Amino acid sequence: MQAKSEGLCHAYAKTFKPHTPAETAGKNKAKADSRKVLSRFIQVWIRGFPEIVTVEDLENLGIPPIDHTHTPVPRPKAQAEADLTFPGIHTVELRNIRTVAGTGDEDPRSDWGVRIHYGILDAPGSAGKHRIATPPLTGDDLPHSVFTHKKKHRFDFDGDSGKTVYFCLKYENERGREDGEGPFGPIIKAVIP
Repeated sequence: MQAKSEGLCHAYAKTFKPHTPAETAGKNKAKADSRKVLSRFIQVWIRGFPEIVTVEDLENLGIPPIDHTHTPVPRPKAQAEADLTFPGIHTVELRNIRTVAGTGDEDPRSDWGVRIHYGILDAPGSAGKHRIATPPLTGDDLPHSVFTHKKKHRFDFDGDSGKTVYFCLKYENERGREDGEGPFGPIIKAVIP
């Protein structure tokens, strides 16, 4: 920790006089690096002993006390979409899962993960695993789903090559399917290779 603090002091000292953009960038990087170290130190060694370090002590140090009031995460408002790729026979991958332009949330915590709804169009009465009988009008018409925190998800539809698959995505916050679901994005359609 001492080496990082010496680097921070040295980087700040360069900016006390007329300085270059490179020196400003060096100061900003040193500040970000030291913030990572100091925040953990404060959390463990200063806030970690409330019987010794009082709220008044924290205020005197310029450290805000821990806020024990739960801040609710709002329901997502953004819609999600993705690009399709076909990495192999009977595989379909949704890549670059992202927010539909113009539908972003004010609070990024509400976009905690994405639920991907899907179904394969097949003849009515088919006994297939992921079947739907008619093209979906909304994501609610797709009976199967998976949840991911990642920006891509691969599906393996073995035995379904040549059939049409539909996807529809929506964000979920940490509350999930209870009351943390956002609106569905656009329906994505593909033929399984």
